[in-house]
Amino acid sequence: MSHAEGWDFRAGAEVGPLSPQEAWARDSAGLPYVVAYRAAGSAGPFEVRLVSWRDHYAGVWVYDEHGRRVEHLELRLLDEDRLLRRYTERWVYAGPEVPEFERSSDRTVLELFPGGRGSLSRRPEGDTGPMTVTVPDLAEGERWLRRPEFGSWPLFSPDRCGVVGSIRCAAAPFTKTGPGPAGDPWSPPRPGGPGGLTALFSPGTRITTGDHRENTVVLEPDAGPRLRVPSGRLAVDDPLGDGRPRITIEIPPGTYPLETAQIGSGYHCEFEDTWVERTDSPAVRLRVSDEPVKSWAMALGEGDDLRLLRDGHAYGFDTGGATGCFADAGAWPVLQDRYRRAMADNDPDAGEDLDPDSGFFLRTVDEEARADLLAFATDGDGTHSVWVGLDASGGVACVVVQVAWLPGLKVV
Repeated sequence: MSHAEGWDFRAGAEVGPLSPQEAWARDSAGLPYVVAYRAAGSAGPFEVRLVSWRDHYAGVWVYDEHGRRVEHLELRLLDEDRLLRRYTERWVYAGPEVPEFERSSDRTVLELFPGGRGSLSRRPEGDTGPMTVTVPDLAEGERWLRRPEFGSWPLFSPDRCGVVGSIRCAAAPFTKTGPGPAGDPWSPPRPGGPGGLTALFSPGTRITTGDHRENTVVLEPDAGPRLRVPSGRLAVDDPLGDGRPRITIEIPPGTYPLETAQIGSGYHCEFEDTWVERTDSPAVRLRVSDEPVKSWAMALGEGDDLRLLRDGHAYGFDTGGATGCFADAGAWPVLQDRYRRAMADNDPDAGEDLDPDSGFFLRTVDEEARADLLAFATDGDGTHSVWVGLDASGGVACVVVQVAWLPGLKVV
């Protein structure tokens, strides 16, 4: 058993070795540290654990005798003394020659949430075959783990590594060395960020993405309609969603301009042997003030908990019709009902069709409340995160939804 500041997966080695005493000090301070377990005489580990109490996180990787990872666990500290078994992923390889994470390998994923919620997905043929998703039948005690004291953690690997009988762990001889390999050390998970939202509304900025590799520049945002929010509560959701709006954001009561980000790009079309220029609209924005954005915050809905998010994931509103909207939350029932009538019943008096080039295609109005709903299209179904731009004083400067996926967005 050895301790370190981190773990390098590529090298399969510790980063910044620690003595047991130094690891205990980091545990007490909530700082991240790694514990690696190796069988006597073996160079590779059979289990590696990363603990970072300040991040409410403990992660475990289990290795087989061929050095392949076969199980991944993510535990989240949600109570003072309990860890939720938030995520478990297991791989079964067809033989010793099969590479790690081979796409056709049998894979099972268990996701658990507080309140007895969760899902169990199975892919016996890996990513190339069918998947079944069921509700896991687990008792409360199987969902949670009592927070162990330093040095008293259970091992998660015996049943996956063919270990028979009891296991006795001893600290490996410790010698202080250099910082270790300079690879990509294991880090606690971080929620997804806003990416290049600031750049998408900064005309003249040159960007590249997986879809627009060159000759892409941010254009002036397209001015859209104005939204009345007399209640001071902005709703962001699919206008055909169920019940209350998924996300609400407090802003001063008022009328606010809406804008659509524009990016222009060009490429040579080999089929027509000509230069093609195109304009895309990757994001929509409600501008609350003219103050510059100094930071971004993920908008959260009821029950959202950042401690539960996996690395790079974000909360948002769900849509099954590639649609979102900005609306006054105080008038949501009336505005949503009129949207349903306009879209489902083709009631010409329920809503106002807008120029689709503005980024917004329909407005519904509650005349009594003098409140609006303005609907916009997204590039597909699924979850779309909502970002609140904050000014230097912490006030809301804008609210942005990225409606199109821009993989690998970078500012040139």
